[in-house]
Amino acid sequence: MMRALFILFFAVFAAPIEAQQVSSAPGAVLRGLDKLDGSVTDIELAAGENRNFGWLNITLGDCRYPEGNPAGNAFAFLTIRENGKDEPVFRGWMIAAAPALNALDNARYDVWVLRCKTE
Repeated sequence: MMRALFILFFAVFAAPIEAQQVSSAPGAVLRGLDKLDGSVTDIELAAGENRNFGWLNITLGDCRYPEGNPAGNAFAFLTIRENGKDEPVFRGWMIAAAPALNALDNARYDVWVLRCKTE
């Protein structure tokens, strides 16, 4: 029985995944949470733009979404630095549908992607 489940698991999850066509958006909407006071802030950024959120500086590299579905699952390339420091505390892709998959690890702030801005 376990062997059959094992084979079924690999047949389903190890099958090749078809690549999805994506489009780049001119900007993104992020949400920031200050864990100290509980305040939530929506942050709108254009590609290449940076903005301060608390003591963090957030730069949007790119925001992509499924082609033909701007309301679909967005993913954004972000660089987040603490003000006054050169080394980023986060650099990589964040996915709107799975923010914990690749998350910012900061004691005070959380930042995650909501959607791409297409207009």
